[in-house]
Amino acid sequence: MSRDDPAADDAAGVASAAAEVRTGVMRLARRLRAERNPGELTLGRMAVLGRLERDGPATSSALALAERVTPQSMARMVQHLISAGLAERAPDPDDRRAAIIRITDAGRDRVRQDRERREAWLAQAMTTELSDVEREVLVLAARLLDRLADS
Repeated sequence: MSRDDPAADDAAGVASAAAEVRTGVMRLARRLRAERNPGELTLGRMAVLGRLERDGPATSSALALAERVTPQSMARMVQHLISAGLAERAPDPDDRRAAIIRITDAGRDRVRQDRERREAWLAQAMTTELSDVEREVLVLAARLLDRLADS
């Protein structure tokens, strides 16, 4: 970094901060995944169930777009969820040629159990490892990360 080029200093500082955020987010994501029971659904399938639970029924193509996967990958995930009784296919009320995918009660239960298990670990870790102020900062950071994820 050079005192002659403040823009380069700023860019290097942002790049360094970005690397630190990426590392922290990735390590936390791995730790949260470790809280999942062996033999659970893949992360992709859980993400689809979670989206259906949060956002409601959707077409397979809309799910693929939202999850940033190919339509073929989404078709396989949806078929697995349907076969497992966690989702169901129904005619689209707006377009009878299309089908919508919706979560079943069993799917809702699976999402709830998975979230509760991982959130319990996180709440415990936040309580024992962080001060009140650090927890407040972390909540603010989570909101900012969520906003970045939508960009």
